[in-house]
Amino acid sequence: MTINDPQTIEWVVSQPRVLAVVGLSDNPERPSYRVSVEMQRRGYRIVPVNPKGGEVLGEKVYSSLTEIPFPVDVVQVFRAPQYAVDVVREVGRMTTKPKVVWMQEGVVNEQAASEAEAMGLAVVQDLCLYKEAKKREQ
Repeated sequence: MTINDPQTIEWVVSQPRVLAVVGLSDNPERPSYRVSVEMQRRGYRIVPVNPKGGEVLGEKVYSSLTEIPFPVDVVQVFRAPQYAVDVVREVGRMTTKPKVVWMQEGVVNEQAASEAEAMGLAVVQDLCLYKEAKKREQ
């Protein structure tokens, strides 16, 4: 597989998907919140993942990926690059694996990408999902 494969990016942005957003903050000033609001507005189902729990954007917050009781298409990573490996390893423990691990703009971790690919997952890193979706509108 190829990191940032154009076909993978197109698959994610071509129609609404279920996004597990790791590190989604309830703070409207944070990029994770702003991007999630925009993707939700476009019809994506946002599944917040944050140890704080609670509710964000009208959705129940799961404290970990393994607690999500239904399949997700994409695990979107809004964590510092050094935590990306931990996120990918948690993806490996999910009952139903997503198709894509998407590490947001600024998140680059070659070990995480390599481990995700070894699990058969497509990997996008250092790209903003909202910006990629917006490109297709022009």
